[in-house]
Amino acid sequence: MMLVPDSPEELAAQLADASAHGQSIGLGGNFTKAGMGGPIAAADVTISTAKLNRVLQYEPRDLTISVEAGITYRELSRVLAEHGQMIPLDPHFSDRATAGGIVAANVSGPRRRLYGTARDMVIGMTFATLEGKLIRTGGMVVKNVAGLDMGKLLIGSFGTLAAIAIVNFRVHPAPHATRTFVLEFANVGDAMAARDAVLKSELQPSSIDILKSEGSCRLLIRAGGSAAVLDRYSREFTGARVLEGDEESDLWTEICEFTPRFLAANVSGAALRMSCALSQVGRVLNWMPATALARAGSGVCYGYFPQAQELTHFTDFAPGSVIEFSPRSFREKADLWPEPGSDFEMMKKIKDMFDPRGLLNRGRLYGRI
Repeated sequence: MMLVPDSPEELAAQLADASAHGQSIGLGGNFTKAGMGGPIAAADVTISTAKLNRVLQYEPRDLTISVEAGITYRELSRVLAEHGQMIPLDPHFSDRATAGGIVAANVSGPRRRLYGTARDMVIGMTFATLEGKLIRTGGMVVKNVAGLDMGKLLIGSFGTLAAIAIVNFRVHPAPHATRTFVLEFANVGDAMAARDAVLKSELQPSSIDILKSEGSCRLLIRAGGSAAVLDRYSREFTGARVLEGDEESDLWTEICEFTPRFLAANVSGAALRMSCALSQVGRVLNWMPATALARAGSGVCYGYFPQAQELTHFTDFAPGSVIEFSPRSFREKADLWPEPGSDFEMMKKIKDMFDPRGLLNRGRLYGRI
């Protein structure tokens, strides 16, 4: 049974009703990330927040916006762009991905290096519990330091604790202009040497990505600012291919949507995510399969496998990794999160506090919760 509430209050009431009847619940927005994380066990009730798609409060001068969880990233970006502002989370599936889903999955993209992740942009939240309560945490102030911010627990929880109904974001001014520099290298070592030079310089690009494919590596550097700032970058990267306008936008769309496009072309494929120190990005890229993508300024690397079964030869040697996307048949049997870390016992205790009977998104957190 699919339920699509029209308001946060209705969302809370539906959760309470399902809980009162002991029904398991599948929770999502537009379910663009159905192939991400662990497979949700068959649920008695599925609840979508897709109709909760309104902008509730927007204060451009205060750099804050409050939206319902079902608004798409595309629509949210359109509203902000009218005022020269942005939320630079760069999620995949951006046309249909919802604000609640992006936050619940803790998705970030190329501009993470300069702007951070959802934890740096979410300043408040309203979420619905299985008891039918709407809990408000944080507010509409960028620097909100009073008390425990319970909303932070829901970031990256994959809907296993409660249902995000409303999210308050800190927004950023969009740069006056942007310019992207593409440098081609024959191997990972040369690309890393060029990246190291950027990190040691005074330059502060918003994105530093390395895309490895058969026989080549592309170092992608995106900068924003005034004409004088961008000209400084152009002088630094005299041998680079320079992209602006639609050509630049198309490149970063390709990078942000690389995972879903790869999976669409490889229906039995999988994507492995691994976080590492900046000094280890080169080693990880060399270890990854023929196709790999690194957020080379933040240390998050993705390896792409045309056949998910290939991962059985990789995960034993990848501490700190998760199998982020894979076919359901593979996810039902594989260890998607080989080493969850020392804080996992605390995570299970928090799950028991919010959902003691395990009704919400069973198995969604990489099969472990």
